[in-house]
Amino acid sequence: MPLSRDDVKRIAHLARLELKDDEQAAMLGQLNGFFRIVEQMSAVDTRGVEPLYTPLSAVQAVALRLREDIVTETDAPDARQRNQASAPVVEDGLFLVPRVVE
Repeated sequence: MPLSRDDVKRIAHLARLELKDDEQAAMLGQLNGFFRIVEQMSAVDTRGVEPLYTPLSAVQAVALRLREDIVTETDAPDARQRNQASAPVVEDGLFLVPRVVE
């Protein structure tokens, strides 16, 4: 279902965008073009197709470059105190922050 000019105005309002009439017309064409592509892609039968973690894996073998999950930094005995030294308020080793939700 194609979008209308009113849909574009509503989307622009929600996104806090101010669009002139010619910009709204251009955006309407671009958004409808995008949704046509999505409809075409949705129509393709993908049952039995394994998902790719990278498009390159479709044409060549790709090795994942993952690092070992090991601790690389040591925890110095006074690390917490040094990290919290610049905090405005700390209590019992915890950062205290102002309440923002009543």
